[in-house]
Amino acid sequence: MTNSLQRPWLASLVAGIALGASTAAMAASDRAFVPMGTADAAGIIDLERQEVISTVTGTLNTHGSALTPDGQQLILGSLTPHEPGTEIARPEGVTEDEHAAHHGDGGTVSREAASTGLLYVADTVTSQVVRTLEVPGPVHHVLVTQDGRHAVSTHPMGGGISVVSLDSGQVIASVATGPNPNYLVQNEEGGSIFVSNAGNGTISEVDPQHWFVRRNMRVGGSPEHMVLSNDGERLYVNDDTGGRALALDLASASGSVAAEYEIGAAPHGIDLSPDGQTLYATSQGDNRLVTYSLEDGTRHSTDLAPAPYHLAVAPSDGRVLITSRANPVLWILAPDSLEVLKTVELGGIGHQISLEASHAR
Repeated sequence: MTNSLQRPWLASLVAGIALGASTAAMAASDRAFVPMGTADAAGIIDLERQEVISTVTGTLNTHGSALTPDGQQLILGSLTPHEPGTEIARPEGVTEDEHAAHHGDGGTVSREAASTGLLYVADTVTSQVVRTLEVPGPVHHVLVTQDGRHAVSTHPMGGGISVVSLDSGQVIASVATGPNPNYLVQNEEGGSIFVSNAGNGTISEVDPQHWFVRRNMRVGGSPEHMVLSNDGERLYVNDDTGGRALALDLASASGSVAAEYEIGAAPHGIDLSPDGQTLYATSQGDNRLVTYSLEDGTRHSTDLAPAPYHLAVAPSDGRVLITSRANPVLWILAPDSLEVLKTVELGGIGHQISLEASHAR
């Protein structure tokens, strides 16, 4: 009789342990967050399963994305101007009072602003937009500072960047950098933020403590996407019009060009392998992924069509994630062979990819 009573309990316990282990395995999986432009959503991809597991909806034309250091919030930037004086939609699950408290004046943008833009703050556990923040103009790319305190956005029509406090939700600074600011990066120690100005061929170095431009580095061409070396001493920049990537020596006063790498027509995405020894870049025009060994300069490339676009390297195992500018897909490639391991169907064209390693949670 005792055994008959224990068996259901034991079976339940075993099932519970199995379920818990399964849930833990899922939680330990790395995830990729991909804003999908005019699909008005962002896809969340489990990199262990290599499939879309959830979608953030309720956004408008989001191109930029960045995760907070703890991985709990995803910041998405809208590239569509927000009409001054119009009401910001209240996210699902947020009360009217909470919504008004976040935005002031019932969530209405001041009519004094000539042009405004929006940042969306999404909870990465629930995939829900929990907050909408106003910024001075449409947003292209986004960065969250290493201390997790600020969201920084590039405003291509505004000639600079804006800085939003993620605590108060208010814009605390606007910094003029140059025409058509495109991309921005910050080193892991929380030092300078670098902004590429595609309109005049410069890179601006911004002080993140006092929010001013420390120096402008002239590189020519049309600098866009960037990545910093692991030691923070070199900045790798894609030059869209020059069909090349440049390595800037940040230790030199002028930020001189230390090396050039042939990429191909319309280079776009760029990143480094986890060990910092391999440079990856996409050529939209040539339908190719290009790699360089930074140790010996060896160049390799592989066909990838159509129009390989944004690129990010998974920090856990070095797999390469690339979206297409022409089709709503994301390719996952092996780091060494560059073989396409999986083609993941998206709901729209994928833009700035944010990666969350399992150790961040």
